[in-house]
Amino acid sequence: MPIYVDGDACPVKEEVYRVARRHVVKVFVVANATMRVPTEELIELVVVRGGFDAADDWIVERIGDSDLAITTDIPLAGRCLEKGARVLGPKGKAFTEDDIGNALATRALMEMLRQGGTFTGGPAAFAKEDRSRFLAKLDETLHAIKRGKKRS
Repeated sequence: MPIYVDGDACPVKEEVYRVARRHVVKVFVVANATMRVPTEELIELVVVRGGFDAADDWIVERIGDSDLAITTDIPLAGRCLEKGARVLGPKGKAFTEDDIGNALATRALMEMLRQGGTFTGGPAAFAKEDRSRFLAKLDETLHAIKRGKKRS
């Protein structure tokens, strides 16, 4: 039951490490560049060189149905769900098969609006409440995986 962290822009890596230690779960921090991660047996940095989606491809090739991905990347979330994995965003939102289609469509629409100059904003700033919500959802998800509970 490893946790795969899309590490390049993840604001909750320290929280993932803390919860993973408590649950004794392996964490793979997958990134396109070297970054600092704790030197521990449970935490491994994987630097993937290559194209734009090389880190995503590495995760998708390895993730399975009792694994967890942490990402803000909606297409990566969809690919992980197709492999049967669970997926959390860093604000504590669980991606599901029921909502990934809407998330992908919304992402495409927002990108089109940004390119057309209609909409220039991005996501809301990361807040302390987001971090708390993420920690609670991560712990809940790991417990559910350990119990063998199906995704809802």
